[in-house]
Amino acid sequence: MKFTRLRVLGFKSFVEPTEFLIEPGLTGVVGPNGCGKSNLVEALRWVMGESSYRNMRASGMDDVIFSGSGNRPARNTAEVTLVVDNADRTAPAAVNDADILEITRRIEREAGSVYKVNGRDTRARDVQLLFADASTGAHSPAMVGQGKVGELIAAKPQNRRALLEEAAGISGLHNRRHEAELRLSAAEQNLARLDDVIGEIDSQLETLRRQARQAVRYRNLSGQIRQAEATVLHLRWVAANEALREAEAALAEAKALAGQRADAQGTAAKDQAVAAAALPALRDAAASAVAALQRLVHAREALDSEEARVGERLRDLDRRLAQLGEDIAREERMIADNATILARLDEEERGIAAANASMGERQAEAASRRAAGESSLAESEKALSDLTARLAQVTAERSQTERAVRDAEQRVARLDDERRKVEDELGRLAAGVAGPERIAELAAGVASAEASVRAAEAETVSAEERSKLARDQASAGREPFIEAERALNRIEAEAAALVKLLGAPRGAGEIPLLDQVRVASGYEAALGAACGDELDAPVDAEAAAYWHRVDPHADDAALPEGVEPLSGRVAAPPAVLVRRLAQCGLVPDREAGARLQPQLRPGQRLVTRQGDLWRWDGYVATAESPKPAAVRLANRNRLAELEDEAVAARALTAERRGLLEAAVAGARAAEEAERTRRDDGRRSQKALEVAREALAAAEREVARVAARRSALDEARARVAASLAEAAAGRDTATAALAAAPHP
Repeated sequence: MKFTRLRVLGFKSFVEPTEFLIEPGLTGVVGPNGCGKSNLVEALRWVMGESSYRNMRASGMDDVIFSGSGNRPARNTAEVTLVVDNADRTAPAAVNDADILEITRRIEREAGSVYKVNGRDTRARDVQLLFADASTGAHSPAMVGQGKVGELIAAKPQNRRALLEEAAGISGLHNRRHEAELRLSAAEQNLARLDDVIGEIDSQLETLRRQARQAVRYRNLSGQIRQAEATVLHLRWVAANEALREAEAALAEAKALAGQRADAQGTAAKDQAVAAAALPALRDAAASAVAALQRLVHAREALDSEEARVGERLRDLDRRLAQLGEDIAREERMIADNATILARLDEEERGIAAANASMGERQAEAASRRAAGESSLAESEKALSDLTARLAQVTAERSQTERAVRDAEQRVARLDDERRKVEDELGRLAAGVAGPERIAELAAGVASAEASVRAAEAETVSAEERSKLARDQASAGREPFIEAERALNRIEAEAAALVKLLGAPRGAGEIPLLDQVRVASGYEAALGAACGDELDAPVDAEAAAYWHRVDPHADDAALPEGVEPLSGRVAAPPAVLVRRLAQCGLVPDREAGARLQPQLRPGQRLVTRQGDLWRWDGYVATAESPKPAAVRLANRNRLAELEDEAVAARALTAERRGLLEAAVAGARAAEEAERTRRDDGRRSQKALEVAREALAAAEREVARVAARRSALDEARARVAASLAEAAAGRDTATAALAAAPHP
């Protein structure tokens, strides 16, 4: 035998199914510490019959099952399978029937382990012997583990004996000898116990002899007692027969009452089925109410959306009013600023004029004072005084002229800077304002959006019409489907009531002949009157009362002339009723039955379709007498008719369901298309509002820029005039400064 494959599942660290091929030659497993190399050796030892959990490095045998990790849950079972090549057929005879042996050991948590060889349960001892015969096993020296080599080197002679016996191939014989010795010891113990049992049996035998003598006396007394008991039992039998007759009479009354109660129950079941059939209409009404509520909810949502849109429009208009107010305030501030500038310029001009006027007065006053002061001076200083006065006059005039030149230049610079600011703002307005092309483009966008809105509204109206038409079609198809389903429910309810009334099916040997007979519709009462309760007996010969086939005899009497045999209306398996029905005739009415009754021969009967009976021995039963068999036959025929009607009703229901589902699907598609068109209309309306807002914003911006440009044009003209005036004053002052003498 050779090991060819090892399969491990759930054993220690091998949580997933893992298979190791043991090829011819040297097969090795290489890996770092903790990768499971030792677990493979322990799996081999475990599958070969290891029973000590300490040798498996565990605190219990259940510890060999994978106990889970941070990412994987624990398992409840572990399984190791060792595949052995048995082509040389050296395995023990019990398992030496295959070339490949699969030895499997499976353990379940808290349930122990089991061994299987090629799928058959086996003992652990048989597995151990299998590997012992192959000179290996769970404790074989060939299973080299950690420190095993050192132990073999330091082993004592008696410990090395196991290694030599295994090498010689006789370790299996020692195991078998040990097992045989155990069996011989058990046999010796059984023999010793057998001697004890024989002694006990001898003592019991004497006791039995004494009991036998007592039994003989007991038998004699029992005979006398039995005679007395027989007399008592005979008396009881007579009384029981009387009670039986009374019970049969009571049974007949109970059967009649049961038939009446069965009819009442069938009627109640039919009423219940009719009531159940009316239930779908109420459910449809509830569904219609729910649909109406849904439509109202949708309408309310649409109104809420419209209210939100109007509110948003009002807020937008408020924002526009606020912006217009800001524009007006800004224009007013600009007007106020311009007025302030003009006032400041006027003030400067008045200051300059006042300064010029006061300068002449001061000069005249200074000259007069100087003249008064110099009058007392010596005549010799008169020329110096004249020169000094002339110098002062020239200096004052030049200072005044220089100041006028500086003021004029500052005014020119200020006006020029203001002119540049106005020009720059005009340039920015010209660059940022929307031109006629942009206005025309926005107007075209508004027109296109309005056309899209009109088209969307037209498509929405068309979609609403299609949706309404689809809903009408679905509503029109729902009523025929409800009618068909209602009819099917009514048929199935009646059929279920009849099935319940007829009772659950029984075994083949217990089926009464009544349930195996097929009678033409309308002849159930005739068959029930002809055979009566005898149809409740089965065909099985093992029953206490049963039907047996008897073929018609040539000596059987013929029915009266003109009477139709009932056998032509009944099909009974396996023709057990042929002779009985051949002697039962059909007559059209009671008059014919009463007239033909004297012509009947022994065993013959006459019946009508209504259930009247005339028997050869003079017995007459009218159709009004209860006949449960006829009722059962009628119910079964009605059940067959209902099954046929149910097939047609199911087909009609399925057809109308298909039409209704198609109509409902079309209505859903139309509603979805209507919603899509409404959404498109809302988007188009929103796009139109956006386009209109953009156009209005552009128009407002154009108006604002135009107003601002007009104000700037006026300011530019005013500044240009002031600048020309200031430049002229500067030139005049500059010319006066150039013409004035130098001090």
